[in-house]
Amino acid sequence: MTILNTDNYTLFTQAMQNSPSVSLSAKDLKKAEKTAEDFEAFFLTKMMETMFEGISTDGIFGGGHAEKIYRSMLLDQYGKEMAKVGSVGVKDSVMRSIIEMQEIASNGYIQG
Repeated sequence: MTILNTDNYTLFTQAMQNSPSVSLSAKDLKKAEKTAEDFEAFFLTKMMETMFEGISTDGIFGGGHAEKIYRSMLLDQYGKEMAKVGSVGVKDSVMRSIIEMQEIASNGYIQG
């Protein structure tokens, strides 16, 4: 799987804008990028929540309801930061799918 870094992503969006079959505006591409990044952040957060379920926090300063809340917020921020870096590559696949779906809808194949 090829992961798009910032330079490759710029080339990708320019190619998408210059392609005759693609009629998405720059605003639509930014919106698709934001949606794909949000999805990747959510995916990573849920994955990390599963990973952290088995970690025991027993001890004099561990455990309790507040720690559960704090851990949830911490993992959410971890997921957002990992999605910004784009090291996993989920964002790229989701963005391609969003663009394909928008193209199919704009060509009249999907009615909604």
